[in-house]
Amino acid sequence: MPLTNANQPTKDILAATVAAAAAAWPHVGSGEKLTVDGAAVDAMRASLGSAQFAGIVVIGEGEKDEAPMLFNGEVVGHPDVIALSVDWDIAVDPVDGTRLAAEGVPGAVAVMAAAERGSMLESSEVYMMKKIVSGPAGRGVLDIDATPAQNISALAEALGKPVDEMRVAVINKARNFELIAQVQDAGATWVRFDEGDIAMAVAAATPGSGVDLLLGLGGSPEGVVAAVAVQILGGFMQTRFAPQDSDQIARALTAGYDLEAKFELDDLASGERFVFVLTGITDGVLARGVREFDEHLELQTFILDSALGEPVLIDHQVAKI
Repeated sequence: MPLTNANQPTKDILAATVAAAAAAWPHVGSGEKLTVDGAAVDAMRASLGSAQFAGIVVIGEGEKDEAPMLFNGEVVGHPDVIALSVDWDIAVDPVDGTRLAAEGVPGAVAVMAAAERGSMLESSEVYMMKKIVSGPAGRGVLDIDATPAQNISALAEALGKPVDEMRVAVINKARNFELIAQVQDAGATWVRFDEGDIAMAVAAATPGSGVDLLLGLGGSPEGVVAAVAVQILGGFMQTRFAPQDSDQIARALTAGYDLEAKFELDDLASGERFVFVLTGITDGVLARGVREFDEHLELQTFILDSALGEPVLIDHQVAKI
């Protein structure tokens, strides 16, 4: 489906995620996480250098002294556009699931999101947060402070389906093992994933994706990126910071974070204008991975734009790098 009604930011963001995915592809299965990520970062940054919109990276590859490009606080876009106005908050993840890409297994994607300037929660000082995400049926029904069994039962009733048909995604990490057991004890099916926090959260907010609910501890930056998509989808999301050690607690308190605060969706990403773009690197829940032919690559991109309405899934070809 062509993006005939898309505006310039969406087209430029699409170009950036496609560039990142295509650049990462030659290194998929190599076992080299840093090489995969480095190639994608370089390609995404180069693409954004000619973008006809300007934004500031709120969620990027790290602090300026840790990341040579796409660092937190970097302004991206064509210099002539930057000189006029910087109107967007930008979140980038050139490869969400670097280990998955390095190993050549499903779930790796290139992601970028944008919202109005000043609208994204700055979350760099606390890496982890507790999350609950669903589609529109979860609004007014779910609560992060309820038990997993209570939330699963409430959402099942709202969806009009039995609990044993509920599919609940929880990332497969030691910090979530007790939660996974609670999901299974409640009678729901655990949807396992080992990395790829963003795509699975967005899938939970997308009706018909095969994922009804996402629960558990995952990355804070990834949570804010996913919130942009959940806003467009009209879904439900709540989070709470969950620092995992004394250093993270100290950094959070120094930064002025309230560690008891329950973040609603509007606290994570607010405003009226949102863009979320995800291009598959390896096969995933929202987009197919790269397919390689003699002279070109075929890629698939999942696009959400508050100005477009329904999700758009696009197939496209690019020349092999």
